[in-house]
Parts: sequence; structure tokens; C-alpha cells
Amino acid sequence: MNPTPKNPNEKKPGGFKPGNGFKFNHYWIYGILFIVFLALNFLPRSAGQSTHWNEVREMVVKGDVKELKLINDRYLEVYLTMDAAGRKEYSKNNRKQDMFGQTEPNFSFEIEKGYFNTEIQDLKKQIADPNKLIIKYESHSDIFGQLFQWIFFIAIFLIFWNLMFKRMGGGGGGSGGPNIFSIGRARAQVFDKDTKVNVSFKDVAGLEEAKEEVMEIVDFLKNPKKYTNLGGKIPKGALLVGPPGTGKTLLAKAVAGEAGVPFFSLSGSDFVEMFVGVGASRVRDLFKQAKEKAPAIIFIDEIDAIGRARGKNLVQSSNDERENTLNQLLAEMDGFGTDSGVIILAATNRADILDSALMRPGRFDRQISVDRPDIVGREQIFSVHLRPLTKLSTDVDAHKLALQTPGFAGAEIANVCNEAALIAARRNKEMVEMSDFQDAIDRVIGGLEKKNKIISPEEKKIVAYHEAGHAVAGWFLEFADPLLKVSIVPRGVAALGYAQYLPKEQYLYRTEQLLDSMVMTLGGRAAEQIFFEKVSTGAQNDLERITKLAYGMITHYGMSKKVGQVSFNDPTGEYGYQRPYSEKTAELIDEEVRSMIDEAYQRTIDLLTDKKKEVEAIAMELLTKEIIFKSDIERIIGPRPYLEDEVSQQVSEMNQHRSQISAPTEESTDSSSTNGTTDASENSTVETEEIAPSTTTETTDNNNTEVNDSDFK
Repeated sequence: MNPTPKNPNEKKPGGFKPGNGFKFNHYWIYGILFIVFLALNFLPRSAGQSTHWNEVREMVVKGDVKELKLINDRYLEVYLTMDAAGRKEYSKNNRKQDMFGQTEPNFSFEIEKGYFNTEIQDLKKQIADPNKLIIKYESHSDIFGQLFQWIFFIAIFLIFWNLMFKRMGGGGGGSGGPNIFSIGRARAQVFDKDTKVNVSFKDVAGLEEAKEEVMEIVDFLKNPKKYTNLGGKIPKGALLVGPPGTGKTLLAKAVAGEAGVPFFSLSGSDFVEMFVGVGASRVRDLFKQAKEKAPAIIFIDEIDAIGRARGKNLVQSSNDERENTLNQLLAEMDGFGTDSGVIILAATNRADILDSALMRPGRFDRQISVDRPDIVGREQIFSVHLRPLTKLSTDVDAHKLALQTPGFAGAEIANVCNEAALIAARRNKEMVEMSDFQDAIDRVIGGLEKKNKIISPEEKKIVAYHEAGHAVAGWFLEFADPLLKVSIVPRGVAALGYAQYLPKEQYLYRTEQLLDSMVMTLGGRAAEQIFFEKVSTGAQNDLERITKLAYGMITHYGMSKKVGQVSFNDPTGEYGYQRPYSEKTAELIDEEVRSMIDEAYQRTIDLLTDKKKEVEAIAMELLTKEIIFKSDIERIIGPRPYLEDEVSQQVSEMNQHRSQISAPTEESTDSSSTNGTTDASENSTVETEEIAPSTTTETTDNNNTEVNDSDFK
């Protein structure tokens, strides 16, 4: 529908309107009064001709001055005699009456304070009859000036006050705009039939189970009789739970685009305010607005900002604003005054810290898991994000890309597609090719390539042997992840090289798998010890990871015989700053961690000592080519002695053609820029507290990605 064209002759209120004539606006009164006030304050009431003291002195000696009037010891007014005023030389200075009926002086000027009293005494000695000269001293109070100062400062204060409350109360509802009276209004963005949302369920891929549950809520709103005929009730709330970047907010946008009912969207932080009671007031106002437009949906993003478990704060107060806001939210969701016409959607990646009263059925009846997609889901997500790329090469395959990106969330996949387009444009290509996507995946995993980082040949050699140690250790370990490629090209913030692995998509890890992963992580430090008999700072990140892994195995997963089948994991912070075990147990845990790491390190030393020739051969190949792939390693040291799954073999075949390049392309065009080794991955398989499938990359130092190896600085 086209909007009605506006009349170009139409004016805003306060001006002229066609056919209506002049329209009065009461704001004009304030403007006129202000102008009058300025005129009274700044226009001179008694001016007179300007002069100076020497001329006045001559006039007094001649006898032409009748009266001298000193005002506030600063301003001198001169009044002439009748005879002098009639002379031609003073004809221009005849006295007049001002707008208040007072007679103006013939002359006036500003004089130095205290100067007049000194000069007038000398002047009286020079005139014949000093008594004829009238001298007056007056003190005038500048009422208008003082009043103007008061009004000025009050106006400044009111402007500051108004701006402050516009900031703190901005976005509040009401036609009057944000102000002190709207600070308690909910600041939700409303989507209804008049608001176009360009996201639908077709744009949500890889989340079939979560999408199905959310679509059921939308279908209930559109066809309620389908469910109520069987006695069913619509869920009062649904909580979307999952890691960052998995599509929780995207699901909510799809609901807003297809629900067909008013959709209120806001963040949990919108309830937080410095004033006591404002958060609870905004909750009440939000539900009031939603009930007026029922049936409606309320979406609260990052609900953990107000939904944290109560009673966890070390410093409690009777006016805890966050807890007051949560209490009001609980009452609105399921209290005496609840309305079945309002559905609550919320999203968080910290469900473990939410209050139990908020999570119970009757408030959030459903907890919808929005997890990282599997290979099928990743393929669907790639298909969605490949649509905007209008010029794709025929070799780009969403299935092949899904194989190379285990553990990637939807946001990371979107980033890969965008980076691939940028890389192709940077290379002046007419189409986005598969090689651009592979380079984009490397960039997302390992970080930006550092072409200008210059290191010495000795350090480059250390990096090469470090990465070769990782590669060989993982190659001859049964439960290590399959190797994809090894690079000594710097990437990321501090990554000087990396070894990229392709982990299996699994959710459970056995003890021997974690121990093999620990040995693989220590391969870089062991190689330095064997070949240089010295160690460097490059293994810092390796040591951090294995320490975290060892403590996790012992204190979280009960994988220590001496400590026993216990778990001290505390994701909700229930223990606070107190440990749930004694000092003796703490000492035992420390001893077990050191023993586990020492055994793994000795096992690594023994393995690499036995395979010393293989490590040296791979290191020499790295120094020559900077990047080598699985096929290169098979050519140098033979095939891996353990069978790999079909997915790993397919990905290795896709990367095989890249191993034919003797010099690095986009990944490493500057051989002098290598500076270390890391084991970087977005979600490493050896994460101690959260074991999940992921892309593993051995790096020397990469603070932007989860790493499995070392840390050259």
C-alpha cells in the first residue's frame, strides 16, 4: 500500500495552514517574554553621550556642569546647566526621557573605581564657587542582571536534568517521549502485523528439533482449536539453551516473522537500572502491554542478566535490584494475576546459573536445546549462507565444506562464507572457488595470517621441530585425532604455526583417548628437549591445556584411582570460594595431576626418541615448504598404522591437491614471517570441563582460539 502523498503547502502547527489562517501556539508567549526580559536587561536605560574625565574637568571649570552623579563608584553621569545645554557645542547632547520616563544625562562614562574621589577634591579648588556643583553618590542594584544569572543557571540545570533522564529513561513507552515519568516503562521492540520481519523458518537451518518445537508454539497461536479440542494447553514459556552462535536469536527472529501476533523483543539488560524498583516496574509494564495485545509473545534475550539464582551473592542487601526484578518476573509468569494469552521465549548460554524457580514447569515448560549442528545440519547451514553468494564456482560443495568444519556453529559458518567471498575479491577473481573456502576455514580456525612477522632462522627451526613433534606424536597414537595439515606460517594474535586435526564427532571420551590427546599435546615440548636439549616458551599454551585436562580428569570425571569416583565440578557456584574437600585431598589431587602429566611426558619422550628420524624428516619438509598436508606425511614416513574413519579420509582427499603446491599460497607467502607453533581450534576435543566434538588445531600461541599445543611468544 502506497502512503498518502503529503501536501507541500501544509505546515506544522504554529504557522499558516491552507484554509485555516493563523494558528496560535502558546510557546510563543514564552519566547516573547524571554525577548522582553533580554531587552530590559541589556538595553541601556540612561545612556547619554560618551566622554572622558578630562573633558568633564574642562566643563566643570567653565561652569557648564550642574550636577555630577557617581553610581556604584564606577559610572559617572554628567548633567549640564540650562545655559550650557542651549549652546551650540552641546546641542547634540540635549537630555531626553527614556522609556520609563526618566531624564537621561548629557554625558556618561565608566571611571576607575576610587579615582573620582581623588580628582574631585583637586577640581573643587579650581572652581570659583564649589557649592554650585552638585555631587551625588548613588548605589543601584542590578535586579535584572541578578535575576538573569539565576534563570541562566536554573535553565542549565534543567537542561542537564532532562538530558540525563532521556539517557536513563530513553526508549520508554508513551507518546510524550522519554523522561523522568517514563523511566519505569518497558523498552521492548514490538513487531506486529504492521512491522515487516525478513526472517522466516526457511532461513533457519541445522536446528530441526529446536525449530520443530518453536514452530509448534507458532502453530498453536494460529490454530488453537487443533490443540484445545483435545484438552491441550499452550506452553507458557520456552527457554532456548545453547552455546554462543548456534542460532537462538535467529530462531526468535523467525518466530517474530511468522507468528502473526504481537512480538515483544528486548534484552535482559534492559531491566537493569541504577534506580531501585525500576527493573520490577519495567517487568510489570512489559506484561501489561503484552496482555493488552494478547495473544502475544515476549522474547527476552540473555535472560541470565536478571535470572541468576538468588542467594548466591556474597554481599546481600534488602534492596537487591536484580532479585527484585526476578521476583516480579516470576510473579508475572506464574502468579495469581497471570494471563494465558502471553507466551515467554527466552535465550541464554548460561542455563546452569539460572534460578530454579524460573526453570520449573509452569514458567518455562520447555527447555529447547540449540546445540552445535552435526554434519547434516552444517550442510544445511552452508546451503543457506551460500545463497547470497551469487557467483559460485561449480566446485563449491556444501557437503564437502560441512566435512571440513566439525564443531562449527552457525555464526562461524556464516563467517566462513563471508571470508571466502572477501578472499576471492581480494584475489580479483570473478567467482568464489573451493580454495577460497578452504583458506577462509583456515583463517577462522587459526586467525589472520601474519605475513610481516620476521623471525630468525634459529627460531624458525625450533618452530618446525615443535610442530613436527606434534604431528609425529599424533600420527603414531591410536586414539589421537586424524591429522589434516601442519603449518609454520604465523596466524592469529601470536600463533607462529599450527597442526590442524579433524576430530570425530563424539560426545563421550574414554581415559585412554584423553591420555593420548595429552601425549600429542606434549609432542612439541618433547621434540625441543630431544633435538635441542633445551625448551622454549612455545609450550606455554600446551602446558595450560594439559594441566586443565589433568585436573578435569581427576576432579570432574573421577579418572583417578587414588582420588576415587568423585566429582567436584561446581558450574552453579554453589560452593562459592570454599572447596568441597579437605587440604589433604587437595594435596592428593595435586600429586595425581603431576604424576599423570609426568607419565604422559615420559611416554612422549620415549615415542619421539623412537621416531627421531621421522620427526627430523617432517621438520626438514616444513622448513622447505612451510605447509604440508596428510599426503606429504604419508609420503615421508608412510601411512598411519591405525585405520581412520570415512569422513577423515574424504577430507584428506579434498586437501590432497593442495599438497602439490611447493610454496604456500594465501596461507604462507612470506617464509620469513614464521614465528612459532600452536594447536588452535575453535572447540578442542581435549577441553576438560566440556568435552565436545570440534575442530582441533595444534598451534604455538593463539589467544583467539582454543588450543591444544604450544605458545611461542
